[in-house]
Amino acid sequence: MKDPTPALASDRHIDKDAFASRKLIRPLLNHTNHSASSHPVQNGGERRDRPERSQDRSNGARKAPPPDQTNAENFYYQKQMQSKTAMVVVLTDGEEIHGCIEWYDRSCIKVNRTSGPNLMIYKPSIKYIYKEGEGRK
Repeated sequence: MKDPTPALASDRHIDKDAFASRKLIRPLLNHTNHSASSHPVQNGGERRDRPERSQDRSNGARKAPPPDQTNAENFYYQKQMQSKTAMVVVLTDGEEIHGCIEWYDRSCIKVNRTSGPNLMIYKPSIKYIYKEGEGRK
């Protein structure tokens, strides 16, 4: 098997003085005669921290907050209202209310019932809602 080191490298005389004068790290250029140049002086290769995002927006514009709702709930209510789907509303106390959703708001829904008076139900008191034909799972 061949020796992986080349023959020329072992025959050559190594001058140790040539290696001593080399600098592996770039020197700092903080001298007064270099400060007038057009290139800005770096901090010796140190990383600079990113500025805060609030400082980035100099024109005073702020990022808009995320929306309060995704509108998925509203879309579901509208779909059930238009098709007049028979729904079952289960309240937090376990009571089940059967009827169709007639109207909804941010805080409540109105359910039309055939077996009794129409009800307006606050959303915090609703445990879950399902279609009457599906039954409980």
